[in-house]
Amino acid sequence: MSLLHPEIHAALAQLLQALTNSDNSVRSGAEEQLNTDWVQARPDVLLMALVEQIQCSEDPGTRSFAAVLFRRISTKARKEPATGDTKELFVTLQQAQKVAIRQKLLECLTGESLPNVRNKIGDAVAEVARQYADYNENWPELLGVLFQTGQSAEPGQREGAFRIFATTPGIIEKQHGDTLLAAFTRGFKDEEVAVRLAAMEAFASFFRSITKKDQQKFFSLIPDILSILPPIKEAQDSDQLTKALIALIDLAEVSPKMFRHPFHNLVTFSITVVQDKELSDHARQTALELMATFADYAPQMCRKDASYTTEMVTQCLSLMTDIGMDDDDAADWNDSDDNDIDESDQNHVVGEQCMDRLANKLGGQTILAPTFNWLPRMMTSSAWRDRHAALMAISAISEGCRELMIGELDKVLELVVPALRDPHPRVRWAGCNALGQMSTDFAGTMQEKYHQVVLSNIIPVLESVEPRVQSHAAAALVNFCEEAEKSILEPYLDDLLNHLLVLLQNPKRFVQEQALSTIATIADSAEAAFGRYYDTLVPLLFSVLTQEQSKEFRLLRAKAMECATLIALAVGKEKLGQDAIQLVQLLGSVQNNITDADDPQSQYLMHCWGRMARVMGSEFLHYLPAVIPPLLELASAKADIQLLEDEDQVAQIEQEEGWELVPLKGKVIGIKTSTLDDKNMAIELLVVYAQVLEAAFEPYVLEIMEKVALPGLAFFFHDPVRVASAKCVPQLLNSYRKAHGDRSPQLAGLWEKTVDKVLEVLSAEPAVDTLAEMYQCFYESVEVLGKGCLTSNHMAAFIESAKSALEDYQGRVKSRLEEKTETEEGEEESEETLFAIEDDQTLLSDMNKAFHTIFKNQGPTFLPHWERLLSFYDAFIASSDATQRQWALCIMDDVLEFCGDQSWNYNDHIIQPLFHGMRDDIPANRQAAAYGVGVAAHKGGLAWSEFSAAAIPHLFAVTHHAQARQDDHVFATENACASIAKILHFNPSKVTNVPDVIQHWLDTLPVVNDEEAAPYAYSFLTQLIDQQNPMVISQAPKMFTHIVQALEAEALQGHTLERVVASAKQLLTIAGVDANQLLASMPPETQQTVRAYFWK
Repeated sequence: MSLLHPEIHAALAQLLQALTNSDNSVRSGAEEQLNTDWVQARPDVLLMALVEQIQCSEDPGTRSFAAVLFRRISTKARKEPATGDTKELFVTLQQAQKVAIRQKLLECLTGESLPNVRNKIGDAVAEVARQYADYNENWPELLGVLFQTGQSAEPGQREGAFRIFATTPGIIEKQHGDTLLAAFTRGFKDEEVAVRLAAMEAFASFFRSITKKDQQKFFSLIPDILSILPPIKEAQDSDQLTKALIALIDLAEVSPKMFRHPFHNLVTFSITVVQDKELSDHARQTALELMATFADYAPQMCRKDASYTTEMVTQCLSLMTDIGMDDDDAADWNDSDDNDIDESDQNHVVGEQCMDRLANKLGGQTILAPTFNWLPRMMTSSAWRDRHAALMAISAISEGCRELMIGELDKVLELVVPALRDPHPRVRWAGCNALGQMSTDFAGTMQEKYHQVVLSNIIPVLESVEPRVQSHAAAALVNFCEEAEKSILEPYLDDLLNHLLVLLQNPKRFVQEQALSTIATIADSAEAAFGRYYDTLVPLLFSVLTQEQSKEFRLLRAKAMECATLIALAVGKEKLGQDAIQLVQLLGSVQNNITDADDPQSQYLMHCWGRMARVMGSEFLHYLPAVIPPLLELASAKADIQLLEDEDQVAQIEQEEGWELVPLKGKVIGIKTSTLDDKNMAIELLVVYAQVLEAAFEPYVLEIMEKVALPGLAFFFHDPVRVASAKCVPQLLNSYRKAHGDRSPQLAGLWEKTVDKVLEVLSAEPAVDTLAEMYQCFYESVEVLGKGCLTSNHMAAFIESAKSALEDYQGRVKSRLEEKTETEEGEEESEETLFAIEDDQTLLSDMNKAFHTIFKNQGPTFLPHWERLLSFYDAFIASSDATQRQWALCIMDDVLEFCGDQSWNYNDHIIQPLFHGMRDDIPANRQAAAYGVGVAAHKGGLAWSEFSAAAIPHLFAVTHHAQARQDDHVFATENACASIAKILHFNPSKVTNVPDVIQHWLDTLPVVNDEEAAPYAYSFLTQLIDQQNPMVISQAPKMFTHIVQALEAEALQGHTLERVVASAKQLLTIAGVDANQLLASMPPETQQTVRAYFWK
């Protein structure tokens, strides 16, 4: 029975018809009427009318469309009449209206007979249920109806119930475990496959939404879940098998260990799916993806399985041979000009990607043996596809197996290099690919040890008759050359460039484009050595930029611009001469002729202008008025965001490049990332201009700070934009300071507008790695402004943000420890966890630098604010985590260094940590503690004299560490040496037996690594020489050698260097030591250093 007047239904029926009309103008008018007359004016009537249309209409299309429209309308934003709060529309209705509508909606669900329509109604039910859950409101009758329909005699009803659970798992999260176990068990054992699959999807969604502790209650369901798969495979139903495997992937991502007991059987089953060529490629690839997911999330479980690695490697290699089946001679492949065809769904690409994941997740110890069990045989196979697969496998695994493969490169190259002469072009292409990838993954070693092998074999491939092989050989050279020193490249430059110049004449444009990219890379690496090719290449590039103006040549021109400006950067301003003016004029001409939004020249052009600014310096200022406006337009771009309200809109956006889809409260948000990438690039280039031009960039600073940099700090749609903005702020401040002066009112005014925004983002930034960048932005900005730039309010705000960040950090550490207790013995931490730990360490480091910078510039005035975090320092300094101990020690060092005698007020928090720190197992912590003792003696005054004296034996213990002079420990040793010198020089009043201390201290020299410690150590040694200390004079040759070691290491600079050299000469004179005799015992290089300093 309808609750609404027939006229309402008649009006709505007419509106629904108009909304589906093929005429755009009719449809637009209907949309406007829907919004104005219904959504805004009477949303309750609209939703009730739509439900009654679903319930009463005899047309399935109308019922289906009404359900879709109901779901869409119910999620629109609306102010709640009672409170004025903006909420989703359905929950803003009056209680009686909500009850009536939801009751009818459930009646529609249970009464609908057509599966497609019922699914749409189920989506509407799920949406309303989600809103109730999100706003902590109840829909008491819902679960009863769903559990009842879950046991209906009608399979579609049973499936529909599980579909709703899958969409909105929150509605069953709080149900009793036994009730849910029974419901899911019934679903997994249902006689209908569709119901079983719906139950799997619902369980996967529900399982992901509950806590790890609660998840364990449901591990017992795994056998029932896995029993669903074999019958589907036997029926050869690829679509249903794919759905089941996707549900398993969801579960494996959340809790791989729940599969521990049946894992071997699951491996065996999945491999049979991958092998079965009667199944669809999608089903086979999904089975492979399931297995790869276990490598991602449970690598130890995979390593332990008897067959996992061998079977996976075998199947990946097999899939990788599934290539070019209808193109055996590669004629079609070679004729294609499109090198960017999307093949991500092809078996050979899926196999390659999986090999890459296995290598990175399981490591070389696990992957190399089974892989190289196949590769030699495949490389000698008569089938070109086998040889191609073997080479692509080497490319895929080299990054993950780097540590083991780097020692076996001779053998690997023996497999790869002959492929460059293979009769089949795709094998030669794969050989180039392998060498290019190896040049990146084994960067340094490949260039230094194997340059002759690589270059002498790949340069001839540039002469291939196949354009795609030529292009890929040139691309591989990019990988090799960008990691090569100019001294390595120089002997090959003639041969390389002669071949690449020939490629510039190739009729295929993509070959010309790649040749330009390769020349640009070589110029970047060869630097000044590239100068002798300048006169040949630059006229060619200018010719491309002036003559090839048609649309199809846009990318070629872009590459020519890139190449020309990189050559300019390589050869420098003098060599460029008047060509610099012609080049920037050509760039300006290109910019003026760009009309299409998708013109690739735009992005290249921005980087080219940045290079020319670096080359020309102040002479570039003339061109800024033309360069900056388009850059500002990109940098100021707003986020392009769309709310996608139905599956059709989502599907349409998915077909377009440059979009990211984000699920949010039952909706999907589309974010156009291509626009954001351009915005990020533009801000990065503004940073370059500010760095290079400094004071001359002042005219643009205020506008960029106001419209780009400060808003960019809170641009939460794109992390890189925030990072680039954070780097921009201090550079803009520096430009303004250079233009107006350190204490100018102009700089003060800009800082006043800036500092609050920067402090604000320290509390608002959600991403840990980006938060570290924000702290860096803050301390670099304070460094620019200098002494006294922070008010009491600023410092209080900083401490508040630091407190929040430290609390969040402690929460993350606690969560990781709890997760660790659930892992098996010997199980490695996941890559995600390792990255999270690294991000936290970076954050703590940048926070530390921020504290250091504030103390340096504010001194003791920071202490009252700093005190608020004493409980954190105390907790960190006593932590079992070495990173936390170091963090706290470094902050205590800052208190000692910059707060003078006021630091004694905190001695209870400092003294014992420094004593413990000098005995720390971690060398960085011993270094921090030893340094702290030195600054206490140097800066802290008499109050610290007794502590300083008592610390001397501990400092000697640091220098006597068993590994004192090894790389990781030497900085701790040298800081201890310097700190003893500081005590004896600045604060010796409580030191007894000074001569004995000096005698032992001389044995702690030399200091040659730490440029901060060296001046204190050698200044004290100079003092002893000036005093003609007998212990020094008696060891004159040894002391002179220590001084020479410091000079050779360039550990001393400026006035300190001059004093030490003068004292060393005095030492030789006083001690009567023959300098020539001393020199004769030293290596020739050292003798040269000594003569340069002592006998100028």
